[in-house]
Amino acid sequence: MVDLSIIILSYKSKDHLLVLLPSIFGSLGVGFDVSSRVSSSELRDLFTPRPLSLVSMVTAEVIVVDNDSRDGTAEWVQEQIEDLRFKDLKIILNKNNGFAAGNNLGIKNSSGKYILLLNPDTKLEPDTLQLMLEFMESSPEVGISGCKLVKGNGKLDLASRRRFPKPWNSFERLFLKNNTNYNYSDRSEDESMEVDSVVGAFLLIRRTVTEEIGLLDEAFFMYGEDLDWCFRSKEAGYKVWYYPKATAYHYKGESSKKVPFRALWWFHNSMWIFYKKHYWNKYPFVLHPVVWLGVHGRLVVLIVINIFRKHRVVSR
Repeated sequence: MVDLSIIILSYKSKDHLLVLLPSIFGSLGVGFDVSSRVSSSELRDLFTPRPLSLVSMVTAEVIVVDNDSRDGTAEWVQEQIEDLRFKDLKIILNKNNGFAAGNNLGIKNSSGKYILLLNPDTKLEPDTLQLMLEFMESSPEVGISGCKLVKGNGKLDLASRRRFPKPWNSFERLFLKNNTNYNYSDRSEDESMEVDSVVGAFLLIRRTVTEEIGLLDEAFFMYGEDLDWCFRSKEAGYKVWYYPKATAYHYKGESSKKVPFRALWWFHNSMWIFYKKHYWNKYPFVLHPVVWLGVHGRLVVLIVINIFRKHRVVSR
């Protein structure tokens, strides 16, 4: 058993893996300079070699699950695996059966004491893994944790720390553009704190917790499965923690941009699945059609808006 299994679900994400994988292996003490092969100038500017003086003591395996990208991702990762320096890199070829199912496949083929779900459109700092595992080792009451995720514009990814969506705070967020009661925006982004949920772009969980509560719910194709996992973890008595002393970068929404209309459906459908699963018996029956109309009405409006938008919106 290694300390950490890093599961990366990739869908047409080759350019982002060219940035992410060097940041992972650099933090593990393995040089991985592929900056000259990044085709996007924007991503090339993000690439910096990892300083090996900051090598962590973490032992890790990196498992890329490729959801039928057909963009050369699988072939490129296989080339890296053939390099003996990257013996802990693996690839699993998968059909595109969603975020939850793809990550579950990676987890089933992993052996780490801890499991990290990591989006391909992220990049780690040299000490990210070390700090997060040190925190988890010192906090046995915490089942799931996440670091401070910074977006490409330098601002906090608000999804780094969330309250569970309920009818009122969801209405405020989606219709009134008020995130306070959902994203803890009334608290400092540098405050280490217990939260309801962290985001699946960087979600660190103990293997023992997955053995107790189960894997990701594959009813969620994309979006919502991280909220559900955190919900089940807290129901089992574990804390969920936002730990901003560790930082990573999230160049958000890359997969959803490739399939914006389907992603819109997955996003809104996940809200309805979450509501039915966790709140159906907690709220009066009269509220159920109101929630359904709110979720699906917003979906219809955004589909119409997106037809006329060059830069299409999925979620925020």
